[in-house]
Amino acid sequence: MELRQLEYFVAVAEEAGFTRAADRVRISQPGVSAQIRRLERELGAPLFDRSTRTATLTRAGEAALVHARAALAGAAAVRAAVDEVNGLVRGRLVVGMVTACEVTPLFEALAAFHRAHPGIGITLREDGSDRLIELVLSGEADVALVGTDGDPPPGLSAFTVVRERLVAAVPDGHPLLDGHPPALAAVNRHPIVCLPEGTGIRTVLDRACAERGLRPGIALQAAAPGAVIDLARRGLGVAILSESMVGGADGLRARLIDDVPDLAVLALVWADRPPAPALRELVRHARRAFGG
Repeated sequence: MELRQLEYFVAVAEEAGFTRAADRVRISQPGVSAQIRRLERELGAPLFDRSTRTATLTRAGEAALVHARAALAGAAAVRAAVDEVNGLVRGRLVVGMVTACEVTPLFEALAAFHRAHPGIGITLREDGSDRLIELVLSGEADVALVGTDGDPPPGLSAFTVVRERLVAAVPDGHPLLDGHPPALAAVNRHPIVCLPEGTGIRTVLDRACAERGLRPGIALQAAAPGAVIDLARRGLGVAILSESMVGGADGLRARLIDDVPDLAVLALVWADRPPAPALRELVRHARRAFGG
């Protein structure tokens, strides 16, 4: 008894005909009939009543059908289990990361994944968030840590790593430190130092300016938050960053921008479809590393 014979038997039973079953399993109708007859000879009983144009199960066929389906399901489970193991033994993952990201839990997740599954190669790719999202949607990248200005685009699964408001960071004595938290229009009267387009923070800033009819006066931009901080510390502009990026930076004081409630979001994203075993494991390690 062979699995293919059971497959053909189930197909004929479900399609109630040999011709339709042959189309379903993609072999000739005589081929299906021959294999069913071989199975009947081995079992010692006819499985179908062939006296009418419709293939009807005999009592023996009805008894066999339940077990044939169970055997095929068991074989599929064996194949899936082996594929699952193979998916964690060999292969490659492409991991995207927004340029100049300094979120070290991602590296902790990659290290833990590598220790658990050393046969899986990891390619790390840096780029702007918009481009990384395109790569994940197209399948060129498996997962990416990106900055967004809200929920991820359709077609992506995600979990949020950071949600923070924007701040304006300036040295002591700067006019923005006087009085109440500054509005965006007040911030925009000064040169701005910020991250490049494609980052979540820059997207929030650009959108907020557009909504208010403002054009941000970008004096300088740098890919690394540390460089933005250093430029602002030297008096070259107001640093627009998130609260945690500024932190306790020496020589700078951070102020929330009063009328920009939007959040800059850092999120891990992957395609919204059942993940391959290796990707599922990497996401699990990432959730653990980020505390998600």
